[in-house]
Amino acid sequence: LLAGSLAGVTTIFLCLFEIRANAIVPGPVVGRLKDLAASARWEDLTILVREDDSMVSRVIRAASASGGDRTAIREAGELAASEESARWFRKIDLLSVIGNLGPLVGLAGTVWGMILAFTSLGDTQGQAGPADLSLGISKALFHTLLGLCLAIPCLLAYGVFRGRVDRLCTRAIVVAGEIIERLPVPSGAPR
Repeated sequence: LLAGSLAGVTTIFLCLFEIRANAIVPGPVVGRLKDLAASARWEDLTILVREDDSMVSRVIRAASASGGDRTAIREAGELAASEESARWFRKIDLLSVIGNLGPLVGLAGTVWGMILAFTSLGDTQGQAGPADLSLGISKALFHTLLGLCLAIPCLLAYGVFRGRVDRLCTRAIVVAGEIIERLPVPSGAPR
């Protein structure tokens, strides 16, 4: 439970710093990309997507590097978009794992506490009083509480970050798709 708590807190702080609009769909870069695409300044656009490391630029970079016809450009963009989305979702997967394992670890402690309670009942030949049972039952309830205290914040953070990643990745895919549709098809490629 302690290792899970440390991993959960660390992951939450990393996600707070990494999962932001500037890393996935930065406003100034998107505006510049749209302007360059609208004015058909493809060389400048290529330079910008090479220099920028946001999701939008990575998707456009992959699509423009495909060098094929319109279908190949679209498919390269779609593949890059799905890879980038998966990369961002993998950053939050650990929160889901910890959130789902926390109650199970707590349940293991609960079972252990109940075993202690029933063992004390057996040691006294069925004459155990409340004091004899209370230690095992309190351990059982304490472990249940610890498992829930681990799971609830991790699953809450997972839900918040999942919504943020989904919203930002969808926005990045839409913007990249608009620009990819304007990319010129290389000469010699079928239209």
